[in-house]
Amino acid sequence: MTKLCDVNQAAKEKLLPQVNDKSGIGVHYLDAFLKPMNTTLADGTRVSCKRKGLKITLTAGTKKGEGLQEAAHAAGVELKITDAEIFIAG
Repeated sequence: MTKLCDVNQAAKEKLLPQVNDKSGIGVHYLDAFLKPMNTTLADGTRVSCKRKGLKITLTAGTKKGEGLQEAAHAAGVELKITDAEIFIAG
């Protein structure tokens, strides 16, 4: 597995009830969590993870999927998320 990024520890500060983001579902937390996943791997593969409403889209190279783990599976990659890091394989 290749390290994709570090988990944004500051994202936890955006969770309810600390922040009233008016969504009631923590979209500010989700945005902060997903942002570090937008990167280019050492082999040149571009990875991006975006949110539109409640829909999450993961793109790895030319492959794309929706959800997070579901998106990884649809994109033909595997994600492993620990407390500190996010890894990708495939």
